[in-house]
Amino acid sequence: MAEFTLICCVVNVGQASRTFKCAKKYGIKGGTFSFGRGTVQNRILEVLQINEVRREILTMIIEDELAGEAIKGITEEMEFHKPHHGIIFSYPVREFFGSKNILVNKSETNEVKNSMYKIIYTVVDKGRAEDVIEAANKAGARGGTIMNARGAGIHEVQKLFSIEVEPEKEVVFMITKSDMKDAIVDSIKTHLKIEEPGNGVLFVLDINEVHGLFLN
Repeated sequence: MAEFTLICCVVNVGQASRTFKCAKKYGIKGGTFSFGRGTVQNRILEVLQINEVRREILTMIIEDELAGEAIKGITEEMEFHKPHHGIIFSYPVREFFGSKNILVNKSETNEVKNSMYKIIYTVVDKGRAEDVIEAANKAGARGGTIMNARGAGIHEVQKLFSIEVEPEKEVVFMITKSDMKDAIVDSIKTHLKIEEPGNGVLFVLDINEVHGLFLN
């Protein structure tokens, strides 16, 4: 039974289509495009109030055996090894439905062990994403990416990575070194009182591979 990996690329506006065109060369047949904004930790930019940058986010699923070559190829062609060109990261897919009725159940032996990086997702009410970023930065984070999530109608629910997100929500994700994860999570939980009902949802995933991330 095939196993799969989810690949996510965060690029500058106008680059997602080019990234997907490159990805198709390595066997990726489809993807999902969304918009977000990245936050930049720079004192001068903060004073000028231009420390946010529009981003395009491309998510794609590919068979595990093809993922490594695809990530390498996309990284080289999109020059993710250079600052400000974007980032690409991947993590394992435990269950996958909807592509020719494929179902994947990954066993314990296929989980990522001792991953060097983690990705932290936080879903909060609209207008609170900046609070998440501020709390994370206090614990040593280097910013993150914010996505608006809403349905087309007031009663609709959008699914993001198989998670239902009600209208007027914001999704924040940030990549961090594993040894910093606990401090960042604790800071977000404390400052936003995540564990109280209605204040949001936070979850952490292991990352298989990441390129284009410049952390001290």
